[in-house]
Amino acid sequence: MISTSSRMIGVLLAQVGTPSEPTAKAVRPFLRRFLSDRRVIDYPPLLWQPLLRGVILAVRPKRSARLYASIWGDEGSPLLSISRLQQAGLQQRLGDRYKVELGFAYSEPDIAQAMSRLEAAGADRILVLPLYPQYSSTTTAAIYDAACFAALGKDRRTGPSAKRFVPELRLAGAFFDHPGYIRAMQMHLTSLLQRLPQPPDRFLLSFHGIPQRYANGGDPYPEQCRETARLLAEAMGWTSEQWDLAYQSRFGPETWLGPSTGEQLQRLADSGAKRPLVYAPGFVTDCLETLHELGVEAREDFAARTEGAAGGDGLTVAPCLNDRQEWLDLLAEVVRNNAKGWTDT
Repeated sequence: MISTSSRMIGVLLAQVGTPSEPTAKAVRPFLRRFLSDRRVIDYPPLLWQPLLRGVILAVRPKRSARLYASIWGDEGSPLLSISRLQQAGLQQRLGDRYKVELGFAYSEPDIAQAMSRLEAAGADRILVLPLYPQYSSTTTAAIYDAACFAALGKDRRTGPSAKRFVPELRLAGAFFDHPGYIRAMQMHLTSLLQRLPQPPDRFLLSFHGIPQRYANGGDPYPEQCRETARLLAEAMGWTSEQWDLAYQSRFGPETWLGPSTGEQLQRLADSGAKRPLVYAPGFVTDCLETLHELGVEAREDFAARTEGAAGGDGLTVAPCLNDRQEWLDLLAEVVRNNAKGWTDT
């Protein structure tokens, strides 16, 4: 009899994904998959799909490709290259008892491919770990869907199953208030502040937004964002007057969570702030939303709002946790805690 404590454990690190190239041709299928997921856009397909395929996918890929091109590095997509570093760092910490694979929900390496690689390596118990600290139906639940369907060997809920054996799955939950996550961010920001020529005069914590309707329907995301922000501000020793919370990346005409990052930047400018620091605690890997939306658009926006103001050095955007040691240590701790009962330790 094979001991359960000696069998390999699979770990699926999961993200939404990224285009393979900064071109409209590569962006279009990524956006089509992403915006066709009813976890993300829940409008009836008969209404949404003609708009998506007839208008949005005819226009948006060209604009998005230009934005991706502005952040593309020598190793390609920052999200992919940094995620690979996270995968390698986690594998090193966990050792040979574990097999860590990276999977994206809407692009390659996709979740189905990652699941197949884990099973081929002998992992019949697999932990799905979405790299999203705060739960949202638009991210965490979408990854759960993709992972479960991949494990079952199904393309969709009603499709045929192609597999006889289904691995045992565990779905890791949100870690928005985990002390190790808060500590990793506190150490990261403290280190950054020590390197700045002058201390920031305000702090803005920017989270990705979701439609207000989703929150009204039971998505706990905004409550978890607020708790993350509160705990981080407490760890940093910020007073209530020193920091604000905002939501970015609005899409479409309906009401989203607020206040928006742009609205908060205007308030900061109006209050006389000259050196705000913006940080995105909901992202653990630098991507288009942090590198361009915050690093370029928000910085230019704030500069325009404060044009002519004296004594300011402008807006600083803090990078994500990426492959910082304390963050990878926390990931390893999360994996081990979720694998209890599968291992002897």
